Amino acid sequence: MKRRDLLKTAAILLSAATPQSRVTASDGAANGSPRSARSRVRPGDPRWPSAAEWDRLGKAVRGRLIKLRSPFDDCASAGASCATALKHIGNPYFIGDEPALTQASGWVDAWTSRPSVYAVAAASTADVAAAVDFARRHALRLVVKGGGHGYQGTSNAPDSLLVWTRRMNNVQLHDAFVAQGCKAKQEPQAAASIGAGAMWADAYHAVTTQGGRYVQGGGCRTVGVAGLVQGGGFGSWSKRYGTSAANLLEAEVVTADGKVRVVNECLHPDLFWAIKGGGGGTFGVVTRLTLRTRELPEYFGAVFAGIHASSDEAYKELIAQALGFYRDQLSNAHWGEKMGFRPNNLFTVGMLFQGLDRQQVERTWAPFFDWVRGRSEYSFVREATTLAIPARLFWDPEFLQKNVPGVVMTDDRPGAPSYHAYWAENVEECGQLLHAYKSVWLPAALLDPAQLPGLVDAVFDSSRHWGWALHFNKGLAGAAAEEIAATRRTATNPAAFDAFALAIIASTGSPAYLGMPGPGPDLESARAAAGKVGKAMDALLKVAPAAGAYLAESDYFQSDWQTAYWGANYPRLAAVKRAYDPEGLFIVHHGVGSERWSADGFTRL
Repeated sequence: MKRRDLLKTAAILLSAATPQSRVTASDGAANGSPRSARSRVRPGDPRWPSAAEWDRLGKAVRGRLIKLRSPFDDCASAGASCATALKHIGNPYFIGDEPALTQASGWVDAWTSRPSVYAVAAASTADVAAAVDFARRHALRLVVKGGGHGYQGTSNAPDSLLVWTRRMNNVQLHDAFVAQGCKAKQEPQAAASIGAGAMWADAYHAVTTQGGRYVQGGGCRTVGVAGLVQGGGFGSWSKRYGTSAANLLEAEVVTADGKVRVVNECLHPDLFWAIKGGGGGTFGVVTRLTLRTRELPEYFGAVFAGIHASSDEAYKELIAQALGFYRDQLSNAHWGEKMGFRPNNLFTVGMLFQGLDRQQVERTWAPFFDWVRGRSEYSFVREATTLAIPARLFWDPEFLQKNVPGVVMTDDRPGAPSYHAYWAENVEECGQLLHAYKSVWLPAALLDPAQLPGLVDAVFDSSRHWGWALHFNKGLAGAAAEEIAATRRTATNPAAFDAFALAIIASTGSPAYLGMPGPGPDLESARAAAGKVGKAMDALLKVAPAAGAYLAESDYFQSDWQTAYWGANYPRLAAVKRAYDPEGLFIVHHGVGSERWSADGFTRL
């Protein structure tokens, strides 16, 4: 760590420790909790629970304690579980149903997916509370997994006990929900209560396809609802509906003392605020979330295109035209998703819209596409295409397969729910080995005419090193004022509020789980790609040197991560952490309070 970063971290911790915070130990789990040992125990340690103690836990959770073993452990002997895993490794639902696996197989030179020793396959809040209490009493490393999509390996750790919430996936709709203890402060509103193990496929099916309403969630159907909300929760149309975290009305949380707490604006409001963007697996285990639901627009839809420029100068002009067009026509509540920039002078469009029909969208884009067609230095490698889908059917696999072939794939295992589909483009993410993954919020001021040329140069220079994309839905500039105000009441980094987009630059490779047959990853190439990603991000940081990063999609090696992820919110988050988890039972990589623990989460520093 650089001296500057060390001093900054120390200042943050000192600020967090001052008595100005209104959160105290008596508010949370610190009251009466036994102090943990300086290190957690591993198998073989004399303090590791005995077989009889594990058996008692198994009985307490009604037989839901599982001894974990990766299906790839059978590959050396050509076992059946290995064959099944190799057959279905391109199916994210299969990966999510395997408690020994994570959706990514690891990150080069950072972490490798490894199973816990045991998992409690929780089916109820009582199961979660029993697992948390057992881990606390026995000084175990504890990890939590729902969807298992965390890029930074936060939902896995060897030699640990896993709380696996996959089976807690029920969704209940409410016509007039009022948070507990808030009858005098809140008007009833439509909402959905969602179990911690539910994926967005489950939520969209219940709320939209069946219920005719919308709940703000993630674009990837197999991402866990609880993880996305706790990470902040940008969806495809965040400029219209805000973030998932901002739409949270209430949650049920098992804290480090094993107690079950209902949290909302009226009950434990500081813990409620912290789980809205403060990071998953950090303040407790969220077992249920109640999210506000919204009226559906008539249509959801998309615009796709691919344009090649014949020269570098033409490409720079195309970048300028695209960014100016976005600023003038698309920076509003109707639009989200991305534009891409590649080293071979290819510009791509993959934008989603809501609340417009096809004719309105085509009129909006006509000036830009006409400008492209009117110049010989540009050619369409993918002709501009507009899709408008009735909003209630946007996540209906049967409708999509019939009307938009090739867009979705379904879980092909016997007995799988018919609505368990996933976008075809997500297949390449199944089991991916991450080489590098960086993000940065770009301030809307960079789109001003005076600053736009500098941004264009930075985008062009960055694209010389690696292909990447601007995700406009992951910055709130252009959003409705009330949605920005709601997000300000979350722990999300304030840098997101005036950002026009989140730039994401990444490199990934094929699955590389331990035990998989084959030559394994080409580490030399992976590290070379990571170096190019770094240079591409450095070019962007020249115009946004102090910009923050999105917690859920960021660099494992992020420097100054407390400020990058949460900005001025970190001291308050640290105070909440001390109040509800003073001994650090819940520790994840670059999570609140993790600076007090070793990198593997086993030793207190």
